[in-house]
Amino acid sequence: MIKNIHGRTLELLGEAIVAGRYSIGASIPSEPVLGEELGVSRTVVREAIKSLAAKGLIVTGPKVGTRVLPQDKWNWFDPDVITWQSRAGLTPEFLRDLQDLRRVVEPAAVRLAAERAEEKDIEEIERAYAGMKEAIENGGDYVTFDLRFHNGLLAAARNRMLAQMSKALNALLRTSFEISTAKPDGPALSLPMHRAVIDAVILRNPDKAERAVIRLIDGARQDIEDVLGSRGRRRLPRLSRPPPRLKAS
Repeated sequence: MIKNIHGRTLELLGEAIVAGRYSIGASIPSEPVLGEELGVSRTVVREAIKSLAAKGLIVTGPKVGTRVLPQDKWNWFDPDVITWQSRAGLTPEFLRDLQDLRRVVEPAAVRLAAERAEEKDIEEIERAYAGMKEAIENGGDYVTFDLRFHNGLLAAARNRMLAQMSKALNALLRTSFEISTAKPDGPALSLPMHRAVIDAVILRNPDKAERAVIRLIDGARQDIEDVLGSRGRRRLPRLSRPPPRLKAS
């Protein structure tokens, strides 16, 4: 119960900071004030503050108090920070940073997958692909299966650090895939490119696998740039709702 209270308090304060309720450089309320506002003890607030400091969102000290740090100090590899930003609304700058990260990480991971993937990895990726194909042909949740596909590739690299990075990439991947599903025939057009990635991994051909996944990533990047160009600097949709479902073709 105590752990749940701490987690909920951390979540409320983290989301408030990321959403801009407390501006960069501003002081956040004292422990007694926050405790009264949130209905928790000072001890719970103090532990939440420690966790926020560890995530790089705030700094505390006797002379500075408790202040919100600039975004470039935040730990963007922390799944909580990614989740809070996703709920607050994904900005164009956030998406571009993540897209750059994906362009660096995923091709290298797929090369490793082509060298190291085990049979169970291939089976998981194939199941995800089958789910994508089913959603295109008969309607359904394409986005979730697309996420499973790419997470399966990272897992197939057999590198624990790369597997952990999927948590940071999920916000980008889901957003990218939702944009693609909104474009006419977007999923259907990308399906053969997904197939090319699987086939190259099965053939143990790292060069071919890398080229195939780069085509996928660059296509997603163009989709995002198209949307950002049409929406200007407005925030993109939040990810607190379920992924959209495709209609039967």
